[in-house]
Amino acid sequence: MLDVRRREFITLLGSAAAWPVVARAQQRERVRRIGLLWPGAPPDKWDTAFREGLRTHGYVEGRNILLEYRWAEGNQERFPVLAEELARLPLDVIVTLSAPAILAVKQATTTIPIVFAGTSDPVRTGFAASLARPGGNLTGLSLMAPDLAGKRLELIKSAVPGASRIAMLWNASDQGMAIRVKKAQLAAPAVHVTLLSPELRTLADLESAFVTLTADRPDALLVFVDPFTVSHRKRIVDFAAANRLPAIYEDRVFLDAGGLMSYGPSIEDICRRAATYVDKILKGAKPGDLPIEQPTKFELIINLKTARALDLEIPLQFQQLADEVIE
Repeated sequence: MLDVRRREFITLLGSAAAWPVVARAQQRERVRRIGLLWPGAPPDKWDTAFREGLRTHGYVEGRNILLEYRWAEGNQERFPVLAEELARLPLDVIVTLSAPAILAVKQATTTIPIVFAGTSDPVRTGFAASLARPGGNLTGLSLMAPDLAGKRLELIKSAVPGASRIAMLWNASDQGMAIRVKKAQLAAPAVHVTLLSPELRTLADLESAFVTLTADRPDALLVFVDPFTVSHRKRIVDFAAANRLPAIYEDRVFLDAGGLMSYGPSIEDICRRAATYVDKILKGAKPGDLPIEQPTKFELIINLKTARALDLEIPLQFQQLADEVIE
């Protein structure tokens, strides 16, 4: 009986001695602070994908990371103020998405590392010296968006063979969108289409474009994805439906609102991969030394329910090219 008590006492003594060791180990696990400037509003599937990426690298919110959010809620005029707010915080890295948001953060800080979760052309927009060696305090992933403009014109022509006049809806105040539009214009002659290009900067511009396109009806729409068009995606999709206009979008977020088809890199996948850059930076890598990566996952998605509502017969051969067909 005495031996049993002695063993219990020694066990308790050993456990008590270990408590300070555990406590010190927990204290040594530094909590890192990540700032996030997102174009939209919560809940946001792109933010969800980024946090999934963080978890795969062992980061748990409240244990070893803290997330400081700033949401623009579709209003890109808020980017500079929100970026300044983040730049004043003791952050280890800032993550953002879209050219106007990246520019705002770039102007707000030259010292805090910045990871962009996708932008049209990081070199031509001035965010990086090159893809291999970005330089400065920025790195991240490219959307390759300008290079895909011609492909989208080909796809909408395949779905609507008779289309010859296509209207582009895009945010003219986003320099990344201007690059994409230029690429589409260069590709148009080879696809035998004429492009209409109303420039949008405000909701009033969008409503005015709707009036113009109702009077001078195109055969189809090509809608570019940025915070402005995404925030007004329901209006755009409803306009296309009401006017029986086939439309192709750059991301499936428009199909979730009832759009016809989308083709482009998976922005969710890119946001998930952005967490890898954050992990490398938190482990000591310099953003300017981390090469900018290209998309690896592209998706063609067709919404047959919307096609039926438009009385549009999507060729079976074209459907077979799709990564996903929504019934």
